[in-house]
Amino acid sequence: MNRPVSLDALVHYVAGEKLADLKPPASVLPPWPVALLRTYFGTPGTAAITIVCLAVLAWTLPPFLSWAFINATWTGTAAQCREAGGACWAFIGEKFWFSVFGLYPFEQRWRPATVLVIFAVMVALSTQRLFWRRELVYAWLAILALMWGLMGGSVLAIPIPGLEPVATRLWGGWLVTIFLSVFGLAMAYPIGIMLALGRRSRRPVVRALSVAWIEFIRGVPLISLLFIATFIVPLFMPQGVEIDRLIRAQIAFIAFAAAYMAEVFRGGLQAIPKGQFEGAQSLGLNYAQTMRFIVMPQALKITIPAQVNTFIGLFKDTTLVLIIGIFDFFTTLRSALGDSNWLGFATEAYLYAAFVYFVACYTMSRYSQRLEKDLNPERVR
Repeated sequence: MNRPVSLDALVHYVAGEKLADLKPPASVLPPWPVALLRTYFGTPGTAAITIVCLAVLAWTLPPFLSWAFINATWTGTAAQCREAGGACWAFIGEKFWFSVFGLYPFEQRWRPATVLVIFAVMVALSTQRLFWRRELVYAWLAILALMWGLMGGSVLAIPIPGLEPVATRLWGGWLVTIFLSVFGLAMAYPIGIMLALGRRSRRPVVRALSVAWIEFIRGVPLISLLFIATFIVPLFMPQGVEIDRLIRAQIAFIAFAAAYMAEVFRGGLQAIPKGQFEGAQSLGLNYAQTMRFIVMPQALKITIPAQVNTFIGLFKDTTLVLIIGIFDFFTTLRSALGDSNWLGFATEAYLYAAFVYFVACYTMSRYSQRLEKDLNPERVR
């Protein structure tokens, strides 16, 4: 039992009444002001920390609120922002659609807007366990091809009738960040599983190749892989053959993500008790069936926190593509700061970027916690 109860409560419990329905003595649960004081002023150390934190908030919060809200300019021109002296959120309003679509042609922006709507619908459906079927994987593959076709005007170099081709150098903003992260993580997930299984394989060649991939990729920074994909790979391509720069960066991102995901999955596989393998063998299951029906579902379930932590890190790493001149969301904002009419509002731009990344990462974190709770009800306390 997690809380003290009176003798009368125990008597009622023995008589058949539920202990959860019985209220503990009034002295067990102090009033909330008393509990609050005990939490933040219970000892001299906690009291000192609380006082310091309150002092810092009293010193920094009023000026920030005055700058960010009271004296802020929500609509208007740059001159009006400078006269007000507060935050210039009008700059974010002016550059909002540029941060979403980048340099994509204005008359063709209905295409990336459609892609964003399709992506939002697919994400919403994918978060519901009711749709967790094999058909969902096929749907994602078809949708990703559709999204790429709408953006570029072709699929596998086959033009789509009625759509004007748009080069990837004109893509930017949220769209590039979504493509890099969604494509990268979607492709890295199965590759990471295969690498994890390969590293535990009893076949020396398979194990050696898996270890070489994982250790080499994890041993170099992502920036190096992006430089290799952008400047070194074209030198080894046959004459006349050229791979789009965004695709090369995407491949580097997939390879990097797969190596890190492989180690996450390997940790989950090592956490599975040996009895699970022996039980599967006693049922006559072969290696593939054991992994598919017994081991891998448990390994994926217990590594949900580590998976999401890796997802969040890789999602934020997409900002590194600015090194090779690809305009993702963050790079688009930085380029917007170069507008001569809106100079001097970098703070607002970076706060806006931080807010967007925080919302995305926090949403992934909260969903993973809910998913972990649903899949592991026996571990919930």
